[in-house]
Amino acid sequence: MNRPDVISKFLNYVKYDTQSDDTTGTSPSTMKQHELARFLVKELNEIGASDVYYDEDHCYVYASIPSNINDNVDRPAIGFISHMDTSDEVSGKDVKPRKVENYDGKDIVLNKELGVVLSPEDFPELSNHVGETLIVTDGTTLLGADDKAGIAEIMTMAEVLLTNPDIPHGDIKIAFTPDEEIGEGTAHFDIEKFGAKFAYTVDGGKLGDLEYENFNAAEGKIVVNGRSVHPGDAKDKMVNASLICYEFHSLLPVQMNPMYTQGREGFFHLTEVSGSTEKASASYIIRDHDEALFEKKKQLFIDAAEYLNKKYGEGTVEVKVRDQYKNMIEKIRPHMHLIENAKKAMTDIGVTPLEFPIRGGTDGASLSYKGLPCPNLCTGGYNYHGKYEYASVQEMEKTVDILFGIVNEYGKSYK
Repeated sequence: MNRPDVISKFLNYVKYDTQSDDTTGTSPSTMKQHELARFLVKELNEIGASDVYYDEDHCYVYASIPSNINDNVDRPAIGFISHMDTSDEVSGKDVKPRKVENYDGKDIVLNKELGVVLSPEDFPELSNHVGETLIVTDGTTLLGADDKAGIAEIMTMAEVLLTNPDIPHGDIKIAFTPDEEIGEGTAHFDIEKFGAKFAYTVDGGKLGDLEYENFNAAEGKIVVNGRSVHPGDAKDKMVNASLICYEFHSLLPVQMNPMYTQGREGFFHLTEVSGSTEKASASYIIRDHDEALFEKKKQLFIDAAEYLNKKYGEGTVEVKVRDQYKNMIEKIRPHMHLIENAKKAMTDIGVTPLEFPIRGGTDGASLSYKGLPCPNLCTGGYNYHGKYEYASVQEMEKTVDILFGIVNEYGKSYK
């Protein structure tokens, strides 16, 4: 079987700067995401995909691989989804990936001049990759494995199936989305056009990751309105907005900080703060797996603002809380074949399924609540959203095998 190189595809895709931006208010949030979308549309047409559709307004790419089994057995169309954008935490422009062959378990110097080192002392999971080939950055940008590794794996699977018609499979649907990193990846996703009954996002990390429980998520923002007075004449007159902003943060529980939480423990994460004496603002993300605890966290955020308004005067602190996505597990439970088939696809090739709650979210969480049950699969990428990001060549290749295994399971009679 002629199999394209998933790594060559991946290295092509990371050349595209596709960072999303939650400040623009547009969809997609950045026009540069269209460049990768157009490239993928071209590639899908070249490999012979059907129903290739490019939503030029909102930057979504859809395609199909029609079933080649004619036995009148009812099979659901199964979908695979990855996102094109990368995080805005670290630059994704001019990514310079390189391969570290036969990794020896020692420090990897990413950038000697800047003193950037990928060390197993800081990232102990590196010890699991001894003997593998790793793809790393030059220490100045992120890599983009989140989620261009997922795109490469889906595209590799698609090309193999389309160029090897003797491999039996049911209907397969593919989609690539923008703006997942800012929580808007499904804002204009057309489930009807996509056409799958069930799907998987390929947007996880470590080989074997099988995720179907995620955070409930909200965004919290405050704006503090102060009063600027010359500090020499400020007594009983000045209202320092920046200090009140810090006071607001002090009202949130110290232990509910992502630096101190793990597993199913939720948090308040301060993502941005700016201001002066006259006006200040702060942005947070609020997370919890447990819905009741999640609601309490949102209320605590609002209560902190109300407390400060009582202290300093009504209107001093403006507060907004906006829900982003919910825990998908309630929508996955009625369709556990998604999990069982993925587990079988993994165990058949010697991969141990790792079922842990996501300390984050994926497009699949929102899609599950829109009627498309959609758990999340591994990609073989690590240390997302930063310059220490890397991917394992062997794990990416194994992930492609997992996708083939899932396709094979759904090619059988549907139970």
